[in-house]
Amino acid sequence: MRKRVRSTAYRELALLLTNFRNLLRLKMAKRKKVDEYRTFQQDWTDEFAFVERAGSAMCLICSDKIASMKRSNIKRHFDTRHAAFASKYPAGDSRKKACQELLSRVEASQQQLRVWTQQGDGNSASFAAALAIVKNGKPFTDGEFAKSFMLDVANELYANFSDKDKIIKQIKDMPLSARTVHDRTIMMSNQIEATQVKDLNAAQFFSLALDESTDVSNLSQFSVIARYVAGDTIREESLAVLPLKGTTRGEDLFKSFNEFAKEKNLPMDKLVSVCTDGAPCMVGKNRGFVALLREHEKRRILSFHCILHQEALCAQMCGEQLGEVMSLVVRVVNFIVARALNDRQFKALLEEVGNSYPGLLLHSNVRWLSRGKVLSRFAACLSEIRTFLERKNVEHPELADTEWLLKFYYLVDMTGHLNHLNVKMQGVGNTIFSLQQAVFAFENRLELFIADIETGRLLHFEKLAEFKDACIASDPDRHLHLQQLAGFTSNLLQSFKARFGEFRERTPLFKFITHPHECAVDITDLSYIPGVSVRDFELQAADLKASDLWVNKFKSLNEDLERLERQKAELASQHKWEEIKKLQPADQLILKTWNALPVTFFTLQRVSVAVLTMFGSTYACEQSFSHLKNIKTNVRSRLTDGSLNACMKLNLTSYQPDYKSISKTMQHQKSH
Repeated sequence: MRKRVRSTAYRELALLLTNFRNLLRLKMAKRKKVDEYRTFQQDWTDEFAFVERAGSAMCLICSDKIASMKRSNIKRHFDTRHAAFASKYPAGDSRKKACQELLSRVEASQQQLRVWTQQGDGNSASFAAALAIVKNGKPFTDGEFAKSFMLDVANELYANFSDKDKIIKQIKDMPLSARTVHDRTIMMSNQIEATQVKDLNAAQFFSLALDESTDVSNLSQFSVIARYVAGDTIREESLAVLPLKGTTRGEDLFKSFNEFAKEKNLPMDKLVSVCTDGAPCMVGKNRGFVALLREHEKRRILSFHCILHQEALCAQMCGEQLGEVMSLVVRVVNFIVARALNDRQFKALLEEVGNSYPGLLLHSNVRWLSRGKVLSRFAACLSEIRTFLERKNVEHPELADTEWLLKFYYLVDMTGHLNHLNVKMQGVGNTIFSLQQAVFAFENRLELFIADIETGRLLHFEKLAEFKDACIASDPDRHLHLQQLAGFTSNLLQSFKARFGEFRERTPLFKFITHPHECAVDITDLSYIPGVSVRDFELQAADLKASDLWVNKFKSLNEDLERLERQKAELASQHKWEEIKKLQPADQLILKTWNALPVTFFTLQRVSVAVLTMFGSTYACEQSFSHLKNIKTNVRSRLTDGSLNACMKLNLTSYQPDYKSISKTMQHQKSH
């Protein structure tokens, strides 16, 4: 009985001790929460140079933040990190005064930053000025000139304004030094590049146009242009201009591009086709760029030889006799234009006789339109050329020979037709199908030209017809040998037929984008497009052909394309080139139609997008080299690779840099 009572007492005592310990623990936790994790105390500012910012204690001396507002933590930071400050300003009035001065400086700085943010400081204006300087191909040092120019104009323009001084001050405060313009250019270029890479990764497919050229400092530049679909827009963007400081073999080109693609994380699994100038370093069977790219990607990639380069090569295949005509024209032009005295005297002669042309044009073999323009100008000044050569006692009897002149005027007219074809295929927004159709249409014209020459009508050879009429008028019995001219045209036609093989083979695929209800795409062509199921394509194509609703939609598309071509032709006849640029591109009309289709035709839509991204020419690369020539000149030959690439990107991109968003992340710096 006594043992039972004793055990009960022990249990009660143990329970009492447990309750006491729990109560003590709660009191300790409450003390810890109340005493140690207390709120910020105002006297810490004068004692330890701390203020409260966004729920944390911030040091006014070093701007470090302490999350837990414990007096011991703040005191430890002050004693260990700012012992020199503590010894210089002992506790009391001297430290209080020093801490208040620190607080005043911080508040003034934050207030000024808020004012700059609210007022829209000169950062945005300096970005806009830098963009204008770069887009006009001007050097970075022109920023200071632009500011002085604006100050001079503002002094006169705002002379009667009450806030003239404020306007002048804002212009003066705008930073536009050479370093500032350079840095702004790099920032905007980086933003554009980030947008390009983002859209490329979001796109279904993309294609590349590649070409290589040499700049003014003899440095080889490798232009990389991408074409892809972003939403309802087809974009042609310059991804980079890669410098090649050594050899320019296929291995060198591929190594440079591959390093760039890895650095920017380009989605190479979405690449559909590559268009090049057809140089051996690009299309070599084993070590060319395209072959190395296919080997690296371990799949088939379409490759196209620029259709404009092929057309130019066809135009140069004029035979030995026509080559002699062109050779003589070039020799005469060089004799007159390449010598300063002869050039001045010939221009004086043209002015004397009332000729509307200012002089002759020098021939450049690498320029697509040069031959036609040189011959046309030579024909317009032929009588003055004869007179001038007689004065100089230079004999060229061919210039009065009927047979030579017959071939010369034929060459003038034919190169005019070839130039017209070349210009038609230039520009942005041309689909690969439209380029192909332009070449095929010219082949039909060549057949018409052969018949026109053989019958002697010469309806399509204006200069040749005028020469023929003049010869017959002077000598009615003279017989002109036009059959050889028909032979020249036939040879040109055969040259066209022998080229453009890669375009002829894939005609059904190209035609699919505008006539999906009429053409049958080869299954082999679909194998070049990543992720396309042949089974789904065939089923969806059968469904589309059976639907009058969607067939009629593509008929409406072709009517819109016909209307667009008529508008272009009408504006071109009136030489309204700027108005032509304002017209909606054909590829945008086609893309809009395909995007309107329901998801049941998803595979067909993917194929059409892949075809729309394909380059038919390297026109965009040639355009980039023209900008390169204007940017990197003899007086800017030391422009760095990074600066050149940034300037090129801002000149060629269709994106508009959002410099206001960049400006908001920067602190305003006034001009010194």
